[in-house]
Amino acid sequence: MKAGDTLSAIAQRHGTTVAALARTNNLANASTIFVGQRLTVPGATGQATGLVGDTFAGRTYARDIVDAANRNKATLLARSVPSRDAMQALVIRTARKYGVDPALAQAVSYQESGFDMRAVSPANAVGVMQVIPTSGDWASDMAGRRLDLLDPEDNVTAGILILRYLTRSFSKVDDAIAGYYQGAAAVRDHGYHSDTVGYVASVKALMARFR
Repeated sequence: MKAGDTLSAIAQRHGTTVAALARTNNLANASTIFVGQRLTVPGATGQATGLVGDTFAGRTYARDIVDAANRNKATLLARSVPSRDAMQALVIRTARKYGVDPALAQAVSYQESGFDMRAVSPANAVGVMQVIPTSGDWASDMAGRRLDLLDPEDNVTAGILILRYLTRSFSKVDDAIAGYYQGAAAVRDHGYHSDTVGYVASVKALMARFR
């Protein structure tokens, strides 16, 4: 790490996400890194097709999922997408539109992608809100229309609608955050996984930053 480095910039340079870097390096707070700190970049070896690796948070994904992720990454790289600042502003506007705490929405978006619309994970989580296709289908049902996860506005809408559902379903914001990362049913049935604890702590720290 050198002066001026941020997780989002490092993630962009290496074709990964802020969330992946935070999880791989057990960072409790994705907004706090230090000069001289050494980070392990997930997927730095074993790249599937050169754009997106096949391993994330210790799990290796099936070839069809990784291939789909690489196709989505290639599509996004070929497109003009809004800047990180523009995506952050879109997250704020969409959160307000749907009655979601803008600080929570920004914190989740930063944790997941660093506001990078071109972020794609080996699990085929796409865009600034890192939504996987099955969750995109669920969000489409909530939206009452088909959402295109490769479209910046639709991607943010999908993530915000999922957050709205989670904050209405759980009485504690910690559980809603955990549900975004781990899945609502898994939180209810099994509690937090060990890596979920760190994710929740990081998002809550980021929420304070975005107040």
